[in-house]
Amino acid sequence: MKQDRRAFLRLVSLMTAAGMLPRLAHAETWNQAAFAAKSVDDVVKLLGGSAPQQSDQVILNGPEIAENGAVVPLEISSKLPGTESIAILIEKNPNTLAATFNIPPGTLPDVQTRVKMNETCNVYALAKSDGKFYYAAKEIKVTLGGCGG
Repeated sequence: MKQDRRAFLRLVSLMTAAGMLPRLAHAETWNQAAFAAKSVDDVVKLLGGSAPQQSDQVILNGPEIAENGAVVPLEISSKLPGTESIAILIEKNPNTLAATFNIPPGTLPDVQTRVKMNETCNVYALAKSDGKFYYAAKEIKVTLGGCGG
């Protein structure tokens, strides 16, 4: 039984590698240029947008003061119909784009994560809906070592 299973898996692997079977999973193309961008405007352009509009339909929750910039908790949700993606941009980080999340149809556009922040700055939640970009912004103060320095 064990030999049959191994032989079957080996055959499936070889057929997939030869292109005879479709790959079951694929990685989406990584937008290296967007993650290397140094400004909010550049990131928006590289994600395919221009002039995002501020919207109360995009909700960004995070602390007023982050005592540890290495782990800043953020919650982002979108009430925009047809939200396609959500991105987190941190204005003064070496790389402005911190994360992107693709939102499949029928999925609630809510994400929670932790990001690293170098210093006090604006954090942007950028949501794409029907090909347009909308954002919410919040200034988060980062203290050094939790002592306000």
